Amino acid sequence: MSADCGPVLGMILKGYPRISETFISNEILLLEAAGFRIHILSMRRPREDFTHASVGGIRAPVNYLPETLLVPLPLLLFYNLRRLLRFPRRYRTALQTAVRRFRRTRKPATVKHLLQAGYLVERFLPGSGIVHFHAHFAHSPASVAMFAGQLSGLPFSFTAHAKDIYTSDVEQLREKALEARFLVTCTEYNRRFLQSLVSPERTPVHRVYHGIDLGLFDGASHPEDPQPPYRILTVARLTRKKGLPTVIRAVKALREAGLPVRYTLIGDGEQREEILAELTRQGFDAKRCWLGTLPHETVLSHYRKAHVFALGCEVAPNGDRDGIPNVLAESMAMGVPVVATHISGIPELLEDGRSGLLVPPRNPGVMARAVARLLLDTHLRSKIVDTARRDVRRSFDNRVHIRRLVSIYRRQVLGSIEEEPLW
Repeated sequence: MSADCGPVLGMILKGYPRISETFISNEILLLEAAGFRIHILSMRRPREDFTHASVGGIRAPVNYLPETLLVPLPLLLFYNLRRLLRFPRRYRTALQTAVRRFRRTRKPATVKHLLQAGYLVERFLPGSGIVHFHAHFAHSPASVAMFAGQLSGLPFSFTAHAKDIYTSDVEQLREKALEARFLVTCTEYNRRFLQSLVSPERTPVHRVYHGIDLGLFDGASHPEDPQPPYRILTVARLTRKKGLPTVIRAVKALREAGLPVRYTLIGDGEQREEILAELTRQGFDAKRCWLGTLPHETVLSHYRKAHVFALGCEVAPNGDRDGIPNVLAESMAMGVPVVATHISGIPELLEDGRSGLLVPPRNPGVMARAVARLLLDTHLRSKIVDTARRDVRRSFDNRVHIRRLVSIYRRQVLGSIEEEPLW
């Protein structure tokens, strides 16, 4: 390894860049600003034709792993055979882990993750300066990081978020947690669950909120007494856990009650056709309401026009659920009052009646009444907007949380808590 340039953190990502993962690109950007050298190892090439502005400031080199097994199989086998011949004991350990995990779930993805890790370690690790692997998401990126650690002898860690925690096989997740040097997660709700899987003496779990870039929201202001037509905004992935049918039906109920409201939905996802059909079924012009995926800078312009932000998060049938959606913190910082559901880590951000309104999931009637309160009760709206802004600035400034993450990496990766620049 090239020690003359200093140690490097190998960041294993599901895909890079991804328009829906601004928190990851922001984290990398802030880590680099703090003096970290990072090498991105992505399991997937970008699927969107545009990115957020923060990506342009990232200096880290990027390498991509083969996404599938069929076409690149000879190349994957070549690098894995070379690793086996050079380090047979390490490879046997990784292979035994893969066999054990495959027997537990019978999922062929385990084989792919082992082969991707062998390819990564043989092709990209030499000369990279990488001394530690850190994966974002507890499912496939953490699996590749675990195997890469076993094949290279380097330690690994991972950040767990939401779906990756609650849709994973518990024993598979526990095994990765036991192997990892430390874990990071973005809510206290998640931290308690993950720490229940492993003792803190074996694997500490750190809660670090994503936070938001407060500089993007300077000067944002909203009238205390909004005038009709009232604008209701949702920014979300079109996926079941976001509870979008609840929001759509709540807006319909407001219309039926005589309130002149306009609804805007920004985002995309695997449930696009179902959500668009729901909009049409409830009497909306889906082509006018739904704007698809937009760059963050354009989303900000929609925050400025909105009178209420509504999100109906729920626990999906497969256990998937949100952590703390960043869009809620962004709305609060922009002075847009929020109605959301009492799910997962959301109450860590929103205090009902103080910094927003919390309602039960899957209850459009209650959500409609909460939205109406924020539109029509001037005193409540003013109090919530002011308190929400203060709370976000005090507790969800991403510069504060990145300093905590820097401290964790210093302590856990290099065993140092010195405050001088790391490298």
